[in-house]
Amino acid sequence: MDKAARRKGLFLVTTGALFWGISGTVSKRLFQQTAIDVNWLVTTRLLIAGILLLTVHFLAKDRSQIIGVWKNRRSAIQLIVFGLVGMLSVQYTYMASIQHGNAAVATLLQYLAPVMIIIYLILRRQMTLTLKDLVSVLLAAAGCFFLLTNGSISGISVPPTAIVWGILSGIALAFYTLYAVPLLKQYDSLVIVGWAMIIGGLGLSLIHPPWQMDFRSLSIGTYLYLIFVILFGTMLAFWFYIESLQSLTPKETSLLSSIEPLAAVITTVFWLKEPFGSFQWLGTACIIGLILVLAWSKKPRIS
Repeated sequence: MDKAARRKGLFLVTTGALFWGISGTVSKRLFQQTAIDVNWLVTTRLLIAGILLLTVHFLAKDRSQIIGVWKNRRSAIQLIVFGLVGMLSVQYTYMASIQHGNAAVATLLQYLAPVMIIIYLILRRQMTLTLKDLVSVLLAAAGCFFLLTNGSISGISVPPTAIVWGILSGIALAFYTLYAVPLLKQYDSLVIVGWAMIIGGLGLSLIHPPWQMDFRSLSIGTYLYLIFVILFGTMLAFWFYIESLQSLTPKETSLLSSIEPLAAVITTVFWLKEPFGSFQWLGTACIIGLILVLAWSKKPRIS
């Protein structure tokens, strides 16, 4: 792989992660100040962002792929699974964790995904266990302990529901990252991400219709927040993340997006003024340290 392609992959994954991290904090502000809930936001952002991505592909790339992906029975089934189990799960679990807790904790728990990917690849015998992997697991365990307890064993400083949703978000992100690879070998990332968003949005809209909202009650500021979440935190973030898999391995992509938890923590603490204890900062350092340690691997060990 040439250096230019790899640099492009690095730029895409870090930019997408930055948008993703900031949009988590913006979403928390929406939950705090408006009647918008996680169900409506996830449904709306997926449907609108998915339609926009397919529109971009229709105008700029090979239009035949938009329908072509459905003509192959195997790829059609994979796309439906990716949309419901991958895209929708990542979106819903992450947003639910934010609503019950805060964007910083939700993002940091989601970034246990690299460890989950390593464990999966080891079990599948696609990786060999190394000292670096063991150190990574210890960092993850220490990070979660300090993050969730703030150094006190007697009590957990984060609501249990936020913890559960955050861990599920990490599992969903691991699945999302690994499952997308075969589809990307056949079809453009715009097509895969766009359809996955629409599938996920349609699936959730059966339970929570997005039109059941009093749009006249929303302020201009709320609409601006929604535009950022939909365009930058959903459309571009997911597209860039998946596109980076064209030039990076799944493990590298999940690890090199370490800017997301950093962006989420900084914006949560300094913009939303959320309390964050000293031991929670230590937990943050452990989680980010985990991602950086793994990302410094000189070459991927995935066969």
